[in-house]
Amino acid sequence: MAKEEPLTLIAVVKEALPGATFKVELENGQQVHAHMSGRMRKHYIRITPGDTITVEMSPYDLTRCRIVYRGERRPRPAGGRRRPGGGGRRRPGGGPRRR
Repeated sequence: MAKEEPLTLIAVVKEALPGATFKVELENGQQVHAHMSGRMRKHYIRITPGDTITVEMSPYDLTRCRIVYRGERRPRPAGGRRRPGGGGRRRPGGGPRRR
């Protein structure tokens, strides 16, 4: 049996509950319980009431969801590089790596 794809929606945090759970309001006005994804917990991303978030819901249980992103997901520019001027890690001293 194939796994169903999650529904991705935009929501607004209404209330913070214990245990990294939140009461959120979806775009259609429905209120559901949401919990933070493991990656967000790992990187200590803070979510407060009033934040706009991206959530994923299972098509089987429409009363709970998982917070996957804080803020609205913006599409990447189609031009390849993410920011002008290169990227990558800068080394102290500005020179090439020595071996």
